[in-house]
Amino acid sequence: MSKWSLLLIWSIPMLNSAFAYNPKVNVTIYGDDAYPPYSYVQKGEIKGIYVDILAAAFTRMPHYSVTIEPLPWKRGLKMLQVGEGFALFPPYYYSDRRSYISPYSEPILKEEVVVMCRPETIVNRRTQNWPADYHDLTIGVNESYALGGNAFWQAIAQGDMLIKEAKSNRASMTNLYKHRIDCYMNDRLSILWELKLMKDEGMIDQDWTPVIATSVSSEHGYLGYTHDPNNRFQFKEDFVLQFNQALKEIKTDGTMNNILDAYRVPTN
Repeated sequence: MSKWSLLLIWSIPMLNSAFAYNPKVNVTIYGDDAYPPYSYVQKGEIKGIYVDILAAAFTRMPHYSVTIEPLPWKRGLKMLQVGEGFALFPPYYYSDRRSYISPYSEPILKEEVVVMCRPETIVNRRTQNWPADYHDLTIGVNESYALGGNAFWQAIAQGDMLIKEAKSNRASMTNLYKHRIDCYMNDRLSILWELKLMKDEGMIDQDWTPVIATSVSSEHGYLGYTHDPNNRFQFKEDFVLQFNQALKEIKTDGTMNNILDAYRVPTN
């Protein structure tokens, strides 16, 4: 046997081993730490609807090892803005307000933004025309949440309405309960979820019945990626494609519906 034959015999296993060794890419994704039931921290662990959906999608992306970490929403947005964070969930799509997010994933979940008010605030008041029917009221929102539409923010800028930010659903609901705000704007399920928890924990009276006065909009939550002009995350293009494909799969095979069923909140 020639030395070239021996070299070939030794080389083939080495080549096979090299091709077989393909370590996973470690990726960190950040999520809102105070947006139950979608994304929140419980006993030091991030949980919620979006967390479960993303985790299911990531299991179908074998080339990536993804860690989900919770952050205050404002800090998460800042990390995307300065390019320190790779991706954050679940921003709504606001291309005119958050140019540092690019691209957005395929839409993950449709949410309904509503306005919940103390009953005495809206008695004898029209409530269907948002935001015109709410002029002279104080509206609570979560910190750095860009909800409400352009007309709402114009009304705030003109002094027709007041806004009070809080760091979480619970803080905003507490403000509503204690008459610090007139109404609170956020996702319907998120508000109802927090209301039930606070009653169950004895933080508010069982017979307190705030009213959902109007629906403002329907918005989708996304996985938003940092613009990354310096190409710090070289795997970004492939990750975006792989995640979108995995997300489509769990939408069509029933996985997402099974996740959502576990979070249904009775409305009466």
